[in-house]
This record gives sequence, C-alpha cells and structure tokens, in this order.
Amino acid sequence: MKPKAQVEFGDFQTPLGLAREVCQLLARLGIPASTVVEPTCGVGAFLLAAAESFPGVRLMGWDINPEHSERAMESLKGAGHGGRATVQAADFFLQDWNSVMAREPGPILILGNPPWVTNSGISAIEGTNLPRKANPAGLRGIEALTGKSNFDISEWMLGRLLGALGGRMGTIAMLCKTAMARRFLRQAWRGGPPLGPVSIHRVDAKAHFGVAVDACLLVASVGVPGQTEALVFDRLADTIPSSTMGLQGGHLVPDLPSYRRLRQFEGACPHSWRSGIKHDCSPIMELHVGDDGALRNQLGETVDIEHTRVFPLLKCSDLAHGRSAPVRLVLVPQNRVGEDTRQLAHVAPRTWKYLLSHQALLHARKSSIYGDQPPFSIFGIGDYSFAPWKVAVSGMHPVPRFVTVGPVQGRPVLLDDTSYFLSFADEPAALLVSAILNSRPCLDFLNSLVFRDAKRPITADILRRLNLDALATAAGFAEAWGQVGTSKDGSPRQSELALGLG
Repeated sequence: MKPKAQVEFGDFQTPLGLAREVCQLLARLGIPASTVVEPTCGVGAFLLAAAESFPGVRLMGWDINPEHSERAMESLKGAGHGGRATVQAADFFLQDWNSVMAREPGPILILGNPPWVTNSGISAIEGTNLPRKANPAGLRGIEALTGKSNFDISEWMLGRLLGALGGRMGTIAMLCKTAMARRFLRQAWRGGPPLGPVSIHRVDAKAHFGVAVDACLLVASVGVPGQTEALVFDRLADTIPSSTMGLQGGHLVPDLPSYRRLRQFEGACPHSWRSGIKHDCSPIMELHVGDDGALRNQLGETVDIEHTRVFPLLKCSDLAHGRSAPVRLVLVPQNRVGEDTRQLAHVAPRTWKYLLSHQALLHARKSSIYGDQPPFSIFGIGDYSFAPWKVAVSGMHPVPRFVTVGPVQGRPVLLDDTSYFLSFADEPAALLVSAILNSRPCLDFLNSLVFRDAKRPITADILRRLNLDALATAAGFAEAWGQVGTSKDGSPRQSELALGLG
C-alpha cells in the first residue's frame, strides 16, 4: 500500500530521463519561453531538464514539501543554473497565481507533473490537500452524487493556471492522466481562454511511474489563434499523429475525420437509453442456483426468499461476449426508485427477513445515494426494467455489441448498472432495432465517438446521439423501421407507442 502522504499529494516524482525527453520535445516543437514555471516541482527534475533545453530562461518552482524544494534548488545550483532559478516551498492552493503570471516576462511555459489523484481519493484517506469545494460543471442531483462531480486535482490545478495566464502568450505542458487531459480541453474549448495549437503525446506510465494509468503529455498554447482540436501522438518520440480529436457540437470526439464523414448519423435519439440496476452489494443481492436447485448468495448461504422478488440478471461482460442466457439472478426489493421497501414485510416476508439478516452489509454501502432512501434501496429500477424485451450493450467495453435480450421462463431479464438498454413490448421490434444498431454504419459512427481508453467507453450520452432514422435507412431497414420509427419531427409514431419502444 502506498503511504498516505504519497496518495494525498500525488507524490510521484518524475524521472529525470522522462523530464529531459519531454523538454527536448518541447524545444523541438519550437515552444517559446522566457520563463519556466513549475507549480509542483518536487525534487526538480523538470526544472533541471528545462534549464538544459531552454538556455537562458528564468526558472521558477514551488512545492508544498520544503525538503523537495530545497533539493530542487540544490540540484539546479549543482548544475550551474542557480543564478537564474528561484524555488520556494508553497501550497499550490494558497498561491496567488494571477500575481505570479502578471509579473513574469512572457512567453511563459508552465511545465510539470501535477498530482494524479482525485478529490474523492484524498477524502477517502481523510486528507486535506484539496481546493475549495465547488461544482464547476453544474451537475445536478444524482449525477453529482454518483461520481460525475468527482474530479482530478490536476484538472482543477490546470484550470486555475490557465485562468491565471489570462490570455497572455504562453504554453501549458503537463504530464497527466489522458482522461483528465480530455476533460480539461473540453472545458477550455467550451468557454475558457482561447487555446492555440494543442497536442497530446501518450506516455508509458507503467514504465516511468509503475502505475497502470493511461497517461500523456498535454501541450496547449495560450494567447494565439487556434482550433478546437488536438493532434494525438502514440509516443513522445513520434512526429506523425495517430489521430485528431476535437470538439464538435459541444461534444469531444476522438476521431474528427471519421466523425465528419459520418455525422449524418448524429441526432437526438427520441428513445430512452436506460442503465441497469445499481445495488452495490453483490454478495447479498446477486444469487445463483446451486447443484441441488437451491438459491445461494455469493457468501455461499442458502437463500429462502419469494420467487417474485428474483429476476434473471445479465452483466456487461455477458453482453460483450454476446451472451443472452443469464447464469445469475438478482434480488429486486423495489419496483421503482424510492418505493417504500418496508411493505416487503407483508407482501414478501421471507425476502424482508433475509434483507434484515444482512442489513449490516447493506447499510455499509459507501455511495451517498442510499442515505435518504428507504432501507435496502436500489437504483436504476422502473417500469422499463420489467419490459419483456430489451436491446442491451456493455458500457465498459470499447467495441459495442448490441444484444437482443428476451424473457427467461416468463421472467424479464434485468441488466446491471454497467449496461445500457432500450425496452420493448415484443420481439420483432427488439430484433429490428438490434439489427440497426449492429449495422456497419452504426458501428462505424460509434467508433468515431468512443474513446477506447476511457473507464466507461460507451455512455448513455453517446447512445443518445444515434439517429435511428438515418441509420435504419443506411443499413437497409428503412421500410421496416417505418413501422416503428419516428416521425420527421422526432416524435414517436402511434405504432411505436403500441410496441412500447423505449
């Protein structure tokens, strides 16, 4: 286990060899610099590398750890660069970065390796190395509670530094998580100071830091005209980009050329993509049938509950492998979110007794979404969950595979919360929509939207961008889709309402 201080402060020192490779790349790109600013300089690898690659520039570094800042200054003096360097011990979150940027001659190169830790990660160890609480994305209710409001500390820091530059000519060059770099760019392109040329250079974090994280060097010019796109390079040494990502219609897309070629398939999907049930207590809530025909939970206990509260369950891994025959079952204590579970004491007393016997585990669920809910509550449950037919896809696998899911022994199959689905009243409509979604035009378009290295590559937001009308026509299903599709204004046709689509 990593020391608390290393987790709280994201204290992963940059190897000097990597810092030199980064600074040599920046020099090769012709990045202008009169002052190099390193806001979290550690023991000074980047400052030393910058001194070598940018002769004559002023070097300024800060670190919250006084021992680190002292070592950084000693290294610079030992290499003969002490006369143009200033290194201080300071807390990033208390520093007046506006004043720092205003008094230094430009262009300014902001360089470094900010902490690779999230605000929830620091809170989990009761750390305090955090900025003031805020919700910059304006997330509401369940989105903020279930994790969309969680952010990388480095994302906040880069936003602060970008704002401090205030449109002055400069460059931000930071090692960071690739997903964080994308979020930062999306936010900046949508309303921050204008960015000039931007590039992302992938870095092998396992080799350099011993962590299995998709990482990169983000290079963003500030104060010069540019476009809302970035060249992506697979290695620091590469000179030819592997792809071009950018902002289109407020959305970040990983493959701009492909997206532009296929953008006729984008449109607000009028049907509701749902995620499956969220219970956060698999040992108690997920069951299987033993060799003796008895129900058992993941603790190995025999479970005696009413069959009316048990449903077949498919997980995202099942969908990714094309499996539509469930091998798991799930206990469902509610028919809709917020329903009072205490009624189970009367309508399903054996289920209520089982839940009460494991209330310690259920009450220990970490997510705050369960706090104000009835006991043993779940989320992602509603009438749509019990539709007999569904078309479902894994959210966790980068290559989408849409699976038609039908009832098992008269019971609707439910999905887990890492899956997304559309609900249907009958099989023909489900099979048709599945064929449209698995068609080459749809899969190619999805490919242009999906960041394969994302923690959850397929999201409801992406699926809602599929224009089923255009895709049905391109895939050769226009006539069949005309019976269950949507009208030109996007409203459901009467035949669709009868089929129960969505």
